[in-house]
Amino acid sequence: MYQRLRAFRFASPATFYPLAGKLQPPFMALAVGLAAAGLWIGFMVAPTDAQQGEGYRIIFVHVPASWMAMFIYCVMAFWAAAGLAFNARLASMMASALAPTGAMFALLSLWTGALWGRPMWGAWWVWDARLTSTLILFFLYLGFLALHAAIDDPRRADKAAGIVALVGVVNVPIIYFSVQWWNTLHQGASVSITRSPSMATTMLWGMLLMALAFWMYSIAVALARLRSIILERERHNEWVRHALA
Repeated sequence: MYQRLRAFRFASPATFYPLAGKLQPPFMALAVGLAAAGLWIGFMVAPTDAQQGEGYRIIFVHVPASWMAMFIYCVMAFWAAAGLAFNARLASMMASALAPTGAMFALLSLWTGALWGRPMWGAWWVWDARLTSTLILFFLYLGFLALHAAIDDPRRADKAAGIVALVGVVNVPIIYFSVQWWNTLHQGASVSITRSPSMATTMLWGMLLMALAFWMYSIAVALARLRSIILERERHNEWVRHALA
């Protein structure tokens, strides 16, 4: 019980700020190392695909980026809900810190998908269910960021943007199950928790390492951005002056 109470002290921006500073460098180092290993396996070790040739290698960026775009939105919605439910400032700040990285991965997913789709489908873009729902996810990220920036009062901005995050989370399962619910051009999942992966082991390892690299990168960048948000919002408090001294 005592350890739990001690953990709750990090719910305060003042106590979490130095912890975030200590955690950010190792997560970034892990991101760089995992990305180097994943790219080496994906582009140098993994075999050429029998049907798609060398062009399939874009999946080592596209698929992990797509996973992270959905995952970060769910995490962002969780922190937004915690901020709304418990009036927790740090939780709302965390949601704001995650949004730009999620938007970046959503855009990366769309961009790499277009690069893959042009030679495979003969078009940069089609109004496919998976592509369209991913585009909506990108717009939801932009809507969250725009609404938060449009409101001067940070607490009101947290509440308004948090509602957007919670409403938009329904789009995540639509993205995931779109290839099952509708007749789409997009191929089904190559990796599933309910069946064996339909790809070579080296391909799978390359993809998983890149997913872990993107995950570590997201944590590192969110922590760095969270520290900036804390300093901006808490700049009138005495502890901020001591932290910057």
